[in-house]
Amino acid sequence: MNLLEENFPKDQRPQLREWHISFRQIGRDFAHSGLQDRDIIPLLHRGRRVTFFTQDDDFFSQALCHPAYCLVFLDVRADDTADFVRRFLRHSRFSVERKRLGLVARVHHDSIEFWQKNHRALQHVDWLRQP
Repeated sequence: MNLLEENFPKDQRPQLREWHISFRQIGRDFAHSGLQDRDIIPLLHRGRRVTFFTQDDDFFSQALCHPAYCLVFLDVRADDTADFVRRFLRHSRFSVERKRLGLVARVHHDSIEFWQKNHRALQHVDWLRQP
């Protein structure tokens, strides 16, 4: 399941739908509105194979790696969030759920950096590696 933070830009959601990217959003159709950041991780622990997209850099922490979910910090302009959700989900390294679980990623215009469960080093993937 792709889960968007509550503050995901409203004008970007129709673009995701147009591209047939299924998602749920905190406060709209998943959990309650006003959910605090500290309550999101326990929520993800109870979820099933969630990929959570946020623009909050507090979620880009190696300590948050867990095999039940993937955290994606979208370090891009609000107007670019839908495009980078799609690019991330289409990237060969992250294109299927089983490849994403256990990751905490930072997506930005140049590349993707990510922490992986049971790996100490920050890893890096360029956009150019896409098929």
